[in-house]
Amino acid sequence: MDQSASQSFDINHSNEWEDDTLHEECGVFGILGHPDAATLTALGLHALQHRGQEAAGIVSFDGLRFHSERRMGLVGDHYTDPATLAKLPGNISIGHVRYSTTGEVALRNVQPLFAELEVGGIAIAHNGNFTNGLTLRRQLIAGGAICQSTSDTEVVLHLIARSRYSSTADRFIDAVRQMEGGYSMLAMTRTKLIAARDPTGIRPLVMGELDGKPVFASESCALDIIGAKFVRDVENGEVIICETQPDGSISIDARKAGNGQPERLCLFEYVYFARPDSVVGGRSVYVARKNMGINLAKEAPVDADVVVPVPDGGTPAALGYAQQSGIPFEYGIIRNHYVGRTFIEPTQQIRAFGVKLKHSANRAMIEGKRVVLVDDSVVRGTTSLKIVQMIRDAGAKEVHLRVASPMIYYPDFYGIDTPDREKLLANQYESLEAMCKYIGCDSLEFLSINGLYQAVGGEDRNDARPQFTDHYFTGDYPTRLLDKDGEAVGRKVSLLASNG
Repeated sequence: MDQSASQSFDINHSNEWEDDTLHEECGVFGILGHPDAATLTALGLHALQHRGQEAAGIVSFDGLRFHSERRMGLVGDHYTDPATLAKLPGNISIGHVRYSTTGEVALRNVQPLFAELEVGGIAIAHNGNFTNGLTLRRQLIAGGAICQSTSDTEVVLHLIARSRYSSTADRFIDAVRQMEGGYSMLAMTRTKLIAARDPTGIRPLVMGELDGKPVFASESCALDIIGAKFVRDVENGEVIICETQPDGSISIDARKAGNGQPERLCLFEYVYFARPDSVVGGRSVYVARKNMGINLAKEAPVDADVVVPVPDGGTPAALGYAQQSGIPFEYGIIRNHYVGRTFIEPTQQIRAFGVKLKHSANRAMIEGKRVVLVDDSVVRGTTSLKIVQMIRDAGAKEVHLRVASPMIYYPDFYGIDTPDREKLLANQYESLEAMCKYIGCDSLEFLSINGLYQAVGGEDRNDARPQFTDHYFTGDYPTRLLDKDGEAVGRKVSLLASNG
C-alpha cells in the first residue's frame, strides 16, 4: 500500500477547560464509482470535522493499488493541497476524522486501517466504540494474532481475516455479528463499498446518491456539502454492500446482520454532537435543539432581561427559550473561532486566561441586566463557573444558568469521551443548590428527561422500552458492557511510542 509519511504532534489533553466538554469519537465518509472520489471524501470529512479534530485519513483504490493518506490534525490542514489529493487516485474512497476514545494519539491509530487479506485488500473506518473490543483483542492475541495499532477497529480486520466465508462481504458480516456496542462502519475493497450500523442504531449513518453513485456519511450535512441527494438512513443492524460490476454498473445489496431489536439513537447526537443543519433519524437537529429551549423555558422560567447562549452549542436552545419566554435574545458572549483544540498555552500566565481564550463577554448586551445563560450541557462544571464569572465581570445584575439537557450521572462506553463518574458535576454535589453555589450563578435548572424526549421525539420516555439511548442521564445502557464488566477491564494495551 502506498502509505504516506506524516509528522505527528502532541494534543493538549491536560487543559482543564477543554476536558469540560464531551467529545465524539469520529466521523466516516465513503463514495463508490465517482472519478473525484478522494476530493469528494475530503469535502465530506470537512463537513464532519466537528466529530473529530485529532486526525484525518483517506484511502482510495485506482484499479491497481490502494493509496492512503493519514495525517494528524485537521482536514483543512492537509487535504486542501492538490498534491496530497493527487496521491489518492481512483473512483472509490473512504475517509475518517478522529477523536480518540480507544487507543492513544498516534498515526498508527489513524483510520481508515488497511490490511492485505486472503480475499484481497480491505480498508475499514468506524465511528463509535465496541464494548467487547478489548475482550476480543485479548482472545485474538492469545490465538497468535499480531496487532499493529491500539484501535479497536483493528479487531474487525482480524475477525474478517479469520472468517471461513469465501466472499469479503460475508466475512465482513460474520465479523460485525461478533462486535457489540455502538458503531457505524465503512469498509472498502477493490470493487465494494460496504456500510454497517450497530444493531441498536446508537451511532448514525446515512446513505446518499451523487450522479447515480452511492455515498455514505455519519451525518447528512456531509451529503449537502458535495451536493449529494439524501436517500435514507442506514437501518440499525443493516449491512449495505455496493459493488462495481464488470459492465460499470453498481449493484446494491442490503442485508440484516443484527437481531431486529428497535432502534435507539444516541440522544447526545441531538443535544451536542451532530451539526445543527443535519437531519438525524429523520429529525432536524436544529429543530430538536430549539424545542429543548422551548421546553426548558416552560419547565424553568425566570424573570430576566436577556437570554444569552453559550456559543455555539447553546444557541438554538437559547433561541427557543427566548421565543417561549418572550425575553429578548442577544449574543452576550462572542466566540473566538480561531482557537482550536490543539492550542498550546506556553505559560501559566496565559493558561490562567482559561475560558477567555475562546469566549469573550459582550458587555453592551450584559451590563446591568438579569441574564438567562443557556448551555446545551454541563459535564464537570468548570467551564460553566468561568463563564458565569465572566458574565458577572461584564456587569450582569443576575446570572441564571439554564441547561438544555438533563444532568449527566453516568459515563459512556459507545464512543463518547466522558470523564470518570466521580468527576461529573451531578455526582459531586448532593443538591441543585450546592451545584448552583459552586458555579456561582443565582439559579440553576436542567431540562427534564421527558422534556428532552418531547423535544426530540414528541413523546415522553417509555421507561419499559426507551426510544433513545440515554444511559448518561439514566444509567440504562442498551447493550451489555463486556469489557467493563469482564476481566478485560483494567487491562492496558501496550503502547509503543511513535512519531507516526
